[in-house]
Amino acid sequence: MTTGGHPTITIDLVLDRLQTKDVLRAVLHSIFFHRLFGTVSPRTFEVLDVTMPGVGDAGIAQLIEDKVGAFWRGVEGGANKRGQILITFSEKRPRKSWFLMGAEEEVPWEQWIINAEIRQPSERERQKFNADLAATLTKSLQTLLVHASSEEGRKTVPLITEASSISPFPIKIAVKVGGVEVA
Repeated sequence: MTTGGHPTITIDLVLDRLQTKDVLRAVLHSIFFHRLFGTVSPRTFEVLDVTMPGVGDAGIAQLIEDKVGAFWRGVEGGANKRGQILITFSEKRPRKSWFLMGAEEEVPWEQWIINAEIRQPSERERQKFNADLAATLTKSLQTLLVHASSEEGRKTVPLITEASSISPFPIKIAVKVGGVEVA
């Protein structure tokens, strides 16, 4: 889906509270693995027998841990068990304004929205719940791969003019629980 001139890819997850952190961590790592353009040390995550790619970079790992932690605190601390993690990749462009010559603005080129709902299945339901979650993870990974390797997915990536870091583009991650951003 394209909104605001840039593609928005949505992943919907229904999670067991026991696996929430592991699943979110793996999904975020997978997105970054396919959207970071510097030298990436690969790693893998095994979640419910689904192998997902990840990034072996301490800075990215800490960023992901911080955002997964914020999500967890948001859903644990309140009555709302639904939230979102929004990842926005942007590029810096000269601001188009006659009075701010030389200033730059961040213009999004792609956004990922992870909608997550926490449920507590009974022991009787757990096996089916886990099988459904594994299927959803596999489908999410397929969505990610199809988008990142598609013509549209490749065309949205701006020209890389500076490659001294793991990401030549600004990245923003917002965590929302109940429509309210949490830190």
